[in-house]
Amino acid sequence: MFANYLIGLREGLEAALIVGILIAYLVKIDRRDLLGRVWFGVGIAIVLALGVGAILTWGPYGLSFQAQEILGGGLSIVAVGFVTWMVFWMGRTAAELAGNLRSGIDKAAQGAGWGIVLLAFLSVGREGVETALFVWSTVGPSTDATLGAAWGAFTGVLLGILTAVVIEILIYRGLLRINLSRFFTWTGYALIVVAAGVLAYGIGDLQEAGALPGWGAPLYDISGLIPPTSPLGSVLGGIFGFTPIPTPLQVIAWVLYLVIALILFTRLVRSKRRPAPTPVPTTPLGETA
Repeated sequence: MFANYLIGLREGLEAALIVGILIAYLVKIDRRDLLGRVWFGVGIAIVLALGVGAILTWGPYGLSFQAQEILGGGLSIVAVGFVTWMVFWMGRTAAELAGNLRSGIDKAAQGAGWGIVLLAFLSVGREGVETALFVWSTVGPSTDATLGAAWGAFTGVLLGILTAVVIEILIYRGLLRINLSRFFTWTGYALIVVAAGVLAYGIGDLQEAGALPGWGAPLYDISGLIPPTSPLGSVLGGIFGFTPIPTPLQVIAWVLYLVIALILFTRLVRSKRRPAPTPVPTTPLGETA
């Protein structure tokens, strides 16, 4: 549940910040007549995200076990790709987000301003679809056995989104100031760890379906020490995708993804913190002074 709360908080805050910037800028340029179009675009994006979530949850119900495992494993890997892209994209563009968005608003607000609907829809819809895909990858298609887990995941995401909305309202009203760069940095690190577990889980699904080799030959077995149904096993599984009986391919994928993603993300964070070099003074002819 915590992992889903985190993804809901992270994606929800990104979407809420974008909507807040849209509204604040339209008010500033005296285009309040376009606020309804913002909410119309947001509404369509929410419907899209709910539709994607419903299709993923109940659509595969009638598929064979092998087909469900292949679909689940494949979409888990896709979800990891989306989340990784989102973490690095926000790490690169967080500081310029407001400026870039205002430039887009200026273009979208021309004429009747229907471009605002598209801008709001794309900005919020992307976050919604990513959230639906990532949460589904941690639960899988709806069955009687997974119904409780599905509701737990939905509750976690909903609480995360509600928290994000409250934070954005407080920021918009000037009642709260938070270091967004630091927030996205630490949640980025946390989501990389969560995504590594989802990747290993997805590979396990593909192996169980026979799409990848190696199923049935675990690298180690610590289920006696940490049973997957125990409270500790459930917490580790829900947050980190922990499995006490992993295959060698799962472990290799988990380690490689975690090491490479953490190194690259750390370099990105440090490059953003490094001050820009002072330009060298030149003469009018371009020669160094």
